[in-house]
Amino acid sequence: MSQQNKIQLFEQKQVRTVWDESQEKWFFVISDVVGALTDSVNPTDYIKKMKKRDPMLAQGWGQIVTPLSIQTTGGKQKVNCADTEGIFRLIQSIPSPKAEPFKQWMAQVASERLDQMQDPELSIEQAMTDYRRLGYSENWINQRIKTIEIRKDLTDEWKRCGLEEGVQFATLTDIIYKTWSDHTAKEYKRLKGLKKENLRDNMTNRELVLNMLAELSTKDISEATNPQSMDEHATVAQKGGEVARNARLELEQKTGQKVVTSLNAKSIQKSIEDKNESE
Repeated sequence: MSQQNKIQLFEQKQVRTVWDESQEKWFFVISDVVGALTDSVNPTDYIKKMKKRDPMLAQGWGQIVTPLSIQTTGGKQKVNCADTEGIFRLIQSIPSPKAEPFKQWMAQVASERLDQMQDPELSIEQAMTDYRRLGYSENWINQRIKTIEIRKDLTDEWKRCGLEEGVQFATLTDIIYKTWSDHTAKEYKRLKGLKKENLRDNMTNRELVLNMLAELSTKDISEATNPQSMDEHATVAQKGGEVARNARLELEQKTGQKVVTSLNAKSIQKSIEDKNESE
């Protein structure tokens, strides 16, 4: 089953989703849905109590739930998901004024995805809209969209070489990060005070540009050398990262400022707002 993970937004609440290309439908992370509908600080506990209140729901739980691989703070893990029909059944057991708006939101998400399959440009437009809603600047958004394109080019190259998503992709990505920034992905997120948040969504413009350079260089070197083994791919990833590392060190030397910082999305946006107010 070919799948694509994505974070959707319902009333500023993040709902992780998985698009199943073979069935052409979305699966939604159940705990995220419950959290969005109830504002519960512990959706897992709420689900347990909900199943006790509704014996019929508990009895049919196995037919509703589909465990799928979702990106978490601990890497990709199997997380309980449900398709639109399954989520509708869950909503019946959740007394929430958000129930109807959530149903309409799910229908909109499904419709937009089918439209995007016909016109890929709509996917980019939707991503830009989501970032604007979160308060990012237009300049940052343009950089972020470009990073998505560069990242896809790199992962397509890895797939061409026979590498698999998951551990191999994560290992090579960590090598790239460590080489150009001196931080693994985990260390980088810790520096920025992140937990579940996406690292790239919390990079500054300079960090995004250098990470793009590292991934673009890795892709170009891979195409030129055609690595065969994982060790060879690791060497290519290091060489790609070194291109960006050299650029970072030169920029830091000439500006006297560190490129890799603890700034995250919230602090970046606050800085922009403070600047606009002063002007």
